[in-house]
Amino acid sequence: MSLKDFEIGKELGKGAFGAVCFVKRKEDSKTYAMKKVKISQLNTKERENALNEVRILASLNHNNIVGYKEAFFDEVSKTLCIVMDFCDDGDLDSKIQKNIKSRGTFKEDEIWKWLHQVLLGLKYLQDNKIMHRDLKCANIFLMKNGMLKLGDLNVSKIV
Repeated sequence: MSLKDFEIGKELGKGAFGAVCFVKRKEDSKTYAMKKVKISQLNTKERENALNEVRILASLNHNNIVGYKEAFFDEVSKTLCIVMDFCDDGDLDSKIQKNIKSRGTFKEDEIWKWLHQVLLGLKYLQDNKIMHRDLKCANIFLMKNGMLKLGDLNVSKIV
């Protein structure tokens, strides 16, 4: 697998360790999110965190955790590429900021539903002895079907 196997779309977000963009796999037109991490620009600890995220994501399988599809190192760009579920309704932080600007509100039952799903995801991580360590609204991703997924396990620890 290489970057040539994907059509790269718009950037979805940027973090301390890389950028995430929308991609479509050319072979079957399936859509994903791809985190691209420039390994050469990272120090040893940051490199370990990036590889740790791949190991942790690959070991997990839960409706409320962003799904891992594959990872590969692109030799041309010297980039670690992590292919994951594309969450088609953005992140919770963006939704909150949008509501603040429009003076909107969330329905109470929607908030309870989100909280329940966050707790299910955290319980799954805990049962697998994984501590997220960067839980914030920007790392809680939403699906238009109402599902919520915890993501960005970059600094997670196995305890």
